[in-house]
Amino acid sequence: MKKTAEKRTAEMKKTVKADPGTLRRVLAYIRPYRFFVIASIVLSGISVALTLYVPILLGRAIDHIVMPGKVDFDVIFPLLLRIGIIVAATALVQWVAGIINNRITFEVVRDVRNEAFRHLQKLPLRFLDMRPVGDITSAVIADVDQFADGLLMGFTQLFTGAATIAGTLIFMLRIRPAAAAVVVVLTPLSFVVARYIATHTYRYFREQSAARAAQTAYIDEMLGGLKAVKAFGREKRSIGEFDAMNEELRKCSLSAIFFSSLTNPCTRFVNNVVYASVALAGALLCIATAGSAAPFTVGSLSALLSYANQYTKPFNEISGVVTELQNALACASRVFSLLDEPAEIPEDTDAEDPRAVRGAVTLKDVYFSYVPERPLIEDLDLSVRPGQRIAIVGPTGCGKTTLINLLMRFYDVDRGSICVEGIDIRHMRRHALRDCYGMVLQDTWLASGTILENLKMGNPDATYEEAVAAAKQAHAHSFIRRLPQGYDTVIGEDGGSLSQGQKQLLCIARIMLCHPPMLILDEATSSIDTRTEIRIQQAFDTLMEGRTTFIVAHRLSTIREADVILVMRDGHVIEQGDHETLLAKGGFYASLYNSQFAV
Repeated sequence: MKKTAEKRTAEMKKTVKADPGTLRRVLAYIRPYRFFVIASIVLSGISVALTLYVPILLGRAIDHIVMPGKVDFDVIFPLLLRIGIIVAATALVQWVAGIINNRITFEVVRDVRNEAFRHLQKLPLRFLDMRPVGDITSAVIADVDQFADGLLMGFTQLFTGAATIAGTLIFMLRIRPAAAAVVVVLTPLSFVVARYIATHTYRYFREQSAARAAQTAYIDEMLGGLKAVKAFGREKRSIGEFDAMNEELRKCSLSAIFFSSLTNPCTRFVNNVVYASVALAGALLCIATAGSAAPFTVGSLSALLSYANQYTKPFNEISGVVTELQNALACASRVFSLLDEPAEIPEDTDAEDPRAVRGAVTLKDVYFSYVPERPLIEDLDLSVRPGQRIAIVGPTGCGKTTLINLLMRFYDVDRGSICVEGIDIRHMRRHALRDCYGMVLQDTWLASGTILENLKMGNPDATYEEAVAAAKQAHAHSFIRRLPQGYDTVIGEDGGSLSQGQKQLLCIARIMLCHPPMLILDEATSSIDTRTEIRIQQAFDTLMEGRTTFIVAHRLSTIREADVILVMRDGHVIEQGDHETLLAKGGFYASLYNSQFAV
């Protein structure tokens, strides 16, 4: 179990590549909002300037408190009033800056998510078949959220911290350059500490992100197949594998958290060293300049210590921001790796839309394999006349569904060509090609929404009456009518509580509402009882009238009326003809047919 978890996590880590251009790409997403970024920087500068002016006023107030009975309230009260106004103005500026920073962050996150989702629609099925759905979901949801958190912290604290460091240094140099020199000399310690921590945290946060993605993918997989898990009694094994993956995530997280947690104590230690050094140097200056023409007063020392504290504090915050940014960049790199996946082969600029599709399909010298070293379909030739019913049969793995994927151009052929009405489908717009087919698969898919919305998915302009007519034709009307709200009943993800047969009836009705010129039926009645199947077959006969139809079936009783039956084996068409002709040959088809009906 532990090896399985480690293997899954290792696979996820392969999808996370340390890309030095990640920060540059993040900045490219921020560029459209540069006006807001400039406004945030300006407001951060104003906030820092107002904040840093307060210690000056406090120092002056302290210098007017000489001893008991010698307190100049006439000077102190106006100073306190000014401090109050400045504090209120600072709070207002920080509030506006917070709104702007949130706006920048969530605009950028929206853009990243939109681009990621749009890119998913363009990715070839080859990629989606090879990568776990949970991993993709984790990249688009969890990783983008982590990226948003780091980005928001960066905008909130990075600008303010940098302005505070520069501002306090200027004020300290104006008060007493000698004391400020102590701060400047000790400052590099903070940079050394922050750099050491940052170089380690990025790698560990990347590993944590990969482990989290592996866990998400596993949860998605187990929830999707929970019935099978329970049926085979794999609950304990699944829990064990999950525990192992959880342990892997714990190790990665502890390593990341350990190095990131070093930030606060290490930088605080440096800050305390700086503060103590400034206090000591300032106190010695107070003593040394007492009674001179330009004494270093207690009020000045108080202001200097306040600045020294404010000067070192941003280093602590910025080092924390750097840690969060490392996590954010690690998550961003996973999202960008998804965006870098090559999309489907672009359509030709002069791609055609077939006109008056009658259903003529030609395959010539077609070669295809999912993996180059394992050939699947080789030298396949097929000519289909308009209106013909083409049945495709053969043992599991012979290439039946692969042939359907090629017809729909879910995959491109490696060699050869597939033509519709004499036009190579690689020179057609994909949307136009797929509009030519109505497709009912063995694996049903329904979206969250009402029954009516699902029926109208392929034909949004259909009327309610047309949808009901299609449902009646598909023999789905009777069970729809019994639902709580009939056609307005809302179903959940993938059909919710509907049975597999009911979901398949809805998919059949959905196609009947589209009236496509060609049909693809891939085990379209596999989840329907025999009595309903006979009635559906009658509806299909009406639907297939005059339409080219490709039928994939394991139950050979459903394809007796096909005009041409293609018998496939190991990617080749080994027999071709109608039902009676193939039976008379006594070949592979006859063997398959007799095996299903042998007594």
